Amino acid sequence: MIPLTPKFIICNYQMPLAVYREVAAHLQQIAGLQVAFVTSNDREFSYLESQLGGLEITGVDRLAESERLLLDRLLSYYANRYNPWEIQA
Repeated sequence: MIPLTPKFIICNYQMPLAVYREVAAHLQQIAGLQVAFVTSNDREFSYLESQLGGLEITGVDRLAESERLLLDRLLSYYANRYNPWEIQA
């Protein structure tokens, strides 16, 4: 599921902002991983859509196998609980 590129963006257009922040907080606990919020390109506000454009994840290509597995499990947990992630490499 996770590309081994130096940087990629994951997004879920129906995920609330608070959940995005929770995901980012969990991911930032993985040593060597950097997470940044991507702003939404939507011009019109909607309560039914996410207020973020996604999360930019950097440093995956430098993670150990155990850390990549943890990253995959964290992202899978939220994908199963909400909706599948869209990944932009």
